[in-house]
Amino acid sequence: MAKKRSYPLSKVYGLLEPGPVVMVTTARKGQANIMTMSWHTMMEFEPPLVGCVISNRNYTFEILETTRECIINIPTVELAEKVVEVGNSSGRRIDKFKSFGLTQAVASCVKVPLIVECYANLECRVIDRSMATKYNFFVFEVLKAWIDPAVKDPRTIHHRGRGTFMISGKTLILPSRMK
Repeated sequence: MAKKRSYPLSKVYGLLEPGPVVMVTTARKGQANIMTMSWHTMMEFEPPLVGCVISNRNYTFEILETTRECIINIPTVELAEKVVEVGNSSGRRIDKFKSFGLTQAVASCVKVPLIVECYANLECRVIDRSMATKYNFFVFEVLKAWIDPAVKDPRTIHHRGRGTFMISGKTLILPSRMK
């Protein structure tokens, strides 16, 4: 252990955060909103369940509490600057689609717009909010998934904390008995 040093607990999330940064869209009373999020995890495969941490200080939390639906939009590195700009602004004050030049498309299962520029979109509904009050944790069921087949090897971005991101890179394929 002599070569290791103590690491600040406030930065631990940057060590564990494996998933791509996503853009969560919500809508209420005809107004769409976008939130940048990196704190999510797969919880089940079929049906796909995703757990997400969304701060109760966030406008998206307020919308989810009333509508119980959203879309997880997965951007690639080409949208990195917009992803950060969206995350550094509030949907209470601006129309993020308009302000950041993002395009809405109609979803098939929820009354929330997809972000066209993202390579994948997951239409979701909240199925469990029992930990939302205490931990800001929601569980979503993915109802419909969309991908852009033209994007062969999507290079997603991964948040490491304090404005630092990593870009997904080389794919490694190893033998597996899993089907």
